[in-house]
Amino acid sequence: MQAASTRRLSTCICLLFLLSSTLPAKNVRKLALRDLDGNKTRLSEYQGRIVVLNFWATWCGPCREEIPRLAEMATQYPADKVAFVLASIDDQKKLPAVRDYVSEHKIALPVWTGASVDLLDQLSGINVVPATLVIDDKGEIVRAINGEARAEDVKEAVDWLLQGSQGPAPVARVKRY
Repeated sequence: MQAASTRRLSTCICLLFLLSSTLPAKNVRKLALRDLDGNKTRLSEYQGRIVVLNFWATWCGPCREEIPRLAEMATQYPADKVAFVLASIDDQKKLPAVRDYVSEHKIALPVWTGASVDLLDQLSGINVVPATLVIDDKGEIVRAINGEARAEDVKEAVDWLLQGSQGPAPVARVKRY
Protein backbone atom coordinates (compact mmCIF):
# COMPACT_ATOMS: atom_id res chain seq x y z
CA MET A 1 0.00 0.00 0.00
CA GLN A 2 2.76 2.43 0.97
CA ALA A 3 4.79 1.60 -2.18
CA ALA A 4 1.79 2.42 -4.43
CA SER A 5 1.26 5.69 -2.59
CA THR A 6 4.94 6.58 -3.01
CA ARG A 7 4.79 5.77 -6.74
CA ARG A 8 1.72 8.01 -7.18
CA LEU A 9 3.46 10.84 -5.34
CA SER A 10 6.58 10.40 -7.50
CA THR A 11 4.45 10.42 -10.64
CA CYS A 12 2.67 13.62 -9.53
CA ILE A 13 5.98 15.33 -8.77
CA CYS A 14 7.36 14.34 -12.18
CA LEU A 15 4.24 15.63 -13.94
CA LEU A 16 4.40 18.92 -12.04
CA PHE A 17 8.05 19.31 -13.02
CA LEU A 18 7.29 18.61 -16.67
CA LEU A 19 4.37 21.02 -16.71
CA SER A 20 6.37 23.78 -15.05
CA SER A 21 9.27 23.40 -17.48
CA THR A 22 7.23 23.37 -20.68
CA LEU A 23 6.02 26.38 -22.59
CA PRO A 24 2.61 27.11 -23.97
CA ALA A 25 2.49 25.76 -27.54
CA LYS A 26 2.30 28.96 -29.50
CA ASN A 27 3.41 30.08 -32.90
CA VAL A 28 4.60 33.67 -32.55
CA ARG A 29 5.27 34.54 -36.21
CA LYS A 30 2.23 36.85 -36.19
CA LEU A 31 3.74 39.01 -33.45
CA ALA A 32 3.82 42.63 -34.64
CA LEU A 33 5.40 45.59 -32.85
CA ARG A 34 6.94 48.88 -34.00
CA ASP A 35 10.52 49.79 -34.81
CA LEU A 36 12.11 52.96 -33.41
CA ASP A 37 10.77 54.95 -36.37
CA GLY A 38 7.20 53.83 -35.63
CA ASN A 39 6.96 51.42 -38.55
CA LYS A 40 5.07 48.18 -37.97
CA THR A 41 7.41 45.21 -37.95
CA ARG A 42 6.55 41.54 -37.72
CA LEU A 43 8.36 38.47 -36.55
CA SER A 44 7.26 36.84 -39.80
CA GLU A 45 9.86 39.03 -41.53
CA TYR A 46 12.38 36.61 -40.06
CA GLN A 47 10.70 33.54 -41.60
CA GLY A 48 13.21 30.72 -42.01
CA ARG A 49 15.56 32.11 -39.34
CA ILE A 50 15.98 31.39 -35.68
CA VAL A 51 15.06 34.46 -33.64
CA VAL A 52 16.43 35.38 -30.23
CA LEU A 53 13.80 37.81 -28.96
CA ASN A 54 14.78 39.71 -25.83
CA PHE A 55 12.29 41.65 -23.72
CA TRP A 56 13.95 44.54 -21.88
CA ALA A 57 13.44 48.03 -20.47
CA THR A 58 15.68 51.08 -20.09
CA TRP A 59 15.03 51.13 -16.31
CA CYS A 60 15.99 47.46 -15.83
CA GLY A 61 19.54 46.99 -14.53
CA PRO A 62 19.88 43.30 -15.50
CA CYS A 63 18.55 44.19 -18.96
CA ARG A 64 21.33 46.72 -19.42
CA GLU A 65 23.87 44.07 -18.40
CA GLU A 66 22.42 41.53 -20.81
CA ILE A 67 22.15 43.60 -24.01
CA PRO A 68 25.92 43.80 -24.74
CA ARG A 69 26.15 40.03 -24.20
CA LEU A 70 23.36 39.44 -26.71
CA ALA A 71 24.95 41.86 -29.19
CA GLU A 72 28.24 39.95 -28.92
CA MET A 73 26.48 36.61 -29.42
CA ALA A 74 24.74 38.00 -32.52
CA THR A 75 28.16 38.46 -34.15
CA GLN A 76 28.92 34.76 -33.61
CA TYR A 77 26.07 33.54 -35.81
CA PRO A 78 25.35 34.08 -39.50
CA ALA A 79 22.69 36.82 -39.80
CA ASP A 80 20.86 34.86 -42.49
CA LYS A 81 20.33 31.99 -40.01
CA VAL A 82 19.91 33.70 -36.62
CA ALA A 83 18.41 37.10 -35.81
CA PHE A 84 18.66 38.87 -32.46
CA VAL A 85 15.86 41.37 -31.75
CA LEU A 86 15.28 43.56 -28.68
CA ALA A 87 11.66 44.30 -27.70
CA SER A 88 11.33 47.21 -25.27
CA ILE A 89 8.54 47.09 -22.70
CA ASP A 90 9.04 50.78 -21.90
CA ASP A 91 5.83 52.79 -22.02
CA GLN A 92 5.25 54.45 -25.41
CA LYS A 93 5.57 57.85 -23.70
CA LYS A 94 9.17 56.87 -22.96
CA LEU A 95 10.04 56.27 -26.63
CA PRO A 96 12.53 59.20 -26.63
CA ALA A 97 14.34 57.56 -23.68
CA VAL A 98 14.51 54.26 -25.57
CA ARG A 99 15.91 56.01 -28.66
CA ASP A 100 18.45 57.87 -26.52
CA TYR A 101 19.51 54.66 -24.77
CA VAL A 102 19.95 52.81 -28.07
CA SER A 103 21.93 55.68 -29.56
CA GLU A 104 24.06 56.31 -26.47
CA HIS A 105 24.99 52.63 -26.15
CA LYS A 106 25.43 52.14 -29.90
CA ILE A 107 23.05 49.20 -30.00
CA ALA A 108 23.15 47.74 -33.50
CA LEU A 109 20.47 45.08 -32.99
CA PRO A 110 16.93 45.75 -34.21
CA VAL A 111 14.92 47.41 -31.43
CA TRP A 112 11.15 47.14 -31.32
CA THR A 113 8.75 49.06 -29.11
CA GLY A 114 5.24 48.41 -27.91
CA ALA A 115 5.99 45.19 -26.06
CA SER A 116 4.65 44.70 -22.55
CA VAL A 117 4.89 42.37 -19.58
CA ASP A 118 1.36 41.20 -20.50
CA LEU A 119 2.58 40.19 -23.96
CA LEU A 120 5.57 38.46 -22.41
CA ASP A 121 3.25 36.60 -20.04
CA GLN A 122 1.08 35.50 -22.99
CA LEU A 123 4.11 34.20 -24.86
CA SER A 124 6.10 32.57 -22.10
CA GLY A 125 3.80 32.23 -19.11
CA ILE A 126 5.97 34.52 -16.95
CA ASN A 127 6.06 38.33 -16.92
CA VAL A 128 9.56 39.02 -15.58
CA VAL A 129 12.14 41.12 -17.45
CA PRO A 130 14.63 40.63 -18.72
CA ALA A 131 13.38 37.64 -20.65
CA THR A 132 14.63 36.01 -23.80
CA LEU A 133 12.75 33.71 -26.13
CA VAL A 134 14.54 31.45 -28.59
CA ILE A 135 12.18 30.90 -31.50
CA ASP A 136 12.74 28.30 -34.19
CA ASP A 137 12.58 28.96 -37.92
CA LYS A 138 8.89 27.99 -37.98
CA GLY A 139 7.89 30.45 -35.24
CA GLU A 140 7.66 28.07 -32.28
CA ILE A 141 9.18 29.06 -28.94
CA VAL A 142 11.88 26.52 -28.09
CA ARG A 143 13.23 28.13 -24.92
CA ALA A 144 12.18 30.90 -22.55
CA ILE A 145 14.89 32.37 -20.37
CA ASN A 146 13.29 34.29 -17.55
CA GLY A 147 15.71 36.67 -15.87
CA GLU A 148 19.14 37.66 -17.13
CA ALA A 149 20.21 35.20 -19.83
CA ARG A 150 23.65 33.71 -19.72
CA ALA A 151 25.47 33.08 -22.98
CA GLU A 152 25.19 29.31 -22.53
CA ASP A 153 21.40 29.59 -22.06
CA VAL A 154 21.01 31.13 -25.50
CA LYS A 155 23.76 29.19 -27.26
CA GLU A 156 22.52 25.79 -26.14
CA ALA A 157 19.12 26.33 -27.75
CA VAL A 158 20.38 28.16 -30.86
CA ASP A 159 23.14 25.61 -31.52
CA TRP A 160 20.68 22.73 -31.08
CA LEU A 161 18.39 24.31 -33.67
CA LEU A 162 21.26 25.04 -36.07
CA GLN A 163 22.33 21.39 -35.83
CA GLY A 164 18.92 20.27 -37.06
CA SER A 165 17.46 19.64 -33.60
CA GLN A 166 19.63 16.55 -33.24
CA GLY A 167 19.87 14.93 -29.84
CA PRO A 168 17.85 15.73 -26.76
CA ALA A 169 16.01 19.05 -26.84
CA PRO A 170 17.20 21.74 -24.43
CA VAL A 171 14.95 22.37 -21.45
CA ALA A 172 12.11 24.69 -22.43
CA ARG A 173 12.43 27.12 -19.52
CA VAL A 174 15.44 28.52 -17.71
CA LYS A 175 14.89 30.71 -14.64
CA ARG A 176 17.62 33.20 -13.76
CA TYR A 177 16.00 35.14 -10.94
